[in-house]
Amino acid sequence: MAYVFLLAAISAEVIGTSLLKATDGFTRLWPTLGLAVAYLSAFGLLALAVREIPVGVAYAVWSGLGTAAIVAIGAAFLDEPLSVTKVIGVGLVIAGVVVLNLGGAN
Repeated sequence: MAYVFLLAAISAEVIGTSLLKATDGFTRLWPTLGLAVAYLSAFGLLALAVREIPVGVAYAVWSGLGTAAIVAIGAAFLDEPLSVTKVIGVGLVIAGVVVLNLGGAN
């Protein structure tokens, strides 16, 4: 169940981060409220996940998958350019998460 909480935390964080641009510097009410609810949910769900998953592993997965998802969302929906450098960078982040998980499994 802890990994379900972790995946839900990642989803909530990605939703919140996706809303960040729409807040227009926190001057637009509804996107700002959506962002706040998403981030509060993300941290609450992450807190539930770390009851069973080591904090370092949970945070690595949370930040790594969140980063990869935001890069993909930025490229697909926010007109952000996707370069070879970004793809390599995301690949390195994911590789780091895998290495941390392999080390945490021993």
